[in-house]
Amino acid sequence: MNTAVALDHVGIAARDLGPLCAAYERLGFALSPVAQQSGRRRPDLPVETFGSGNRCAFLKHGYIELIAILDPALFDNTLNRFLARYAGMHILALAMTDEEANLARMRAAGIDIPGVAWLERPVEPGGPIAKFARLPFPDPPEGRMQLIRHLTPELVWQERWMDHANKALALEEAILCAAEPAETAARLSRVSGLPVEPDPAGGFLLRLPGAARAAGPFAEAMETRVRVLTEAALPDVLPGLRAPVSPFMAGIVVRTADGGAAARRVLAGIPTVAAQAGLMVPPEHAGGTAVVFA
Repeated sequence: MNTAVALDHVGIAARDLGPLCAAYERLGFALSPVAQQSGRRRPDLPVETFGSGNRCAFLKHGYIELIAILDPALFDNTLNRFLARYAGMHILALAMTDEEANLARMRAAGIDIPGVAWLERPVEPGGPIAKFARLPFPDPPEGRMQLIRHLTPELVWQERWMDHANKALALEEAILCAAEPAETAARLSRVSGLPVEPDPAGGFLLRLPGAARAAGPFAEAMETRVRVLTEAALPDVLPGLRAPVSPFMAGIVVRTADGGAAARRVLAGIPTVAAQAGLMVPPEHAGGTAVVFA
């Protein structure tokens, strides 16, 4: 298939990984071990160790990546540029099933993409190496928008890292905001190969049709979504939130197994807010990103 099929993951960035991970553990997520990344800066260059590293909350469908700079002496994988704008969500990754077909489609659409970008990292210190094929849209102002196919999904989606106290099951929705939402929506449509439609709140909506196992070995085929809201619509969907810059990756909706009941217990003591989709943790308690439990 030569289009995106699902919401694979989002990446939430900070300069210091420790406090960011502590915040998400406080929200009831179990996290994978720290893993430093490696890859090729261009398809024609050798694999090198990057200065960036992550821990992840793996769900039955998709995951949340927490990423920071582990070694400032090494290639920062564009994180410093992202963090100069704000701390929070800067990565939007859509699952694909065929990187060569999508590469051909993107090139035919006039996207200047040099080739498949390969990334790898150990799943834990001294552990096996997980590998990924990526097709990043070149330098979008939103952050990092890319297609991804996991070459070794069984290595990263391990059940020992998926027992979340908040009963999170699926990354269901990513919410972006832009002063010119049509421009962001057009880029999303070009990178995904899918049409956008008007969002009822104001802005645009990208529906991803779903494909079994596309967003993890336990993933069922389910619709996931990316919303690109106007600045006026953002606080209607994520109460109290204003975009610090434009464009802005603002928040996510996480589907739970129990309608958010466990999350409400876990989040006791955090000043949550009722949002349209469920219970929202404000950005100041979630690494700069609004997290809604549905």
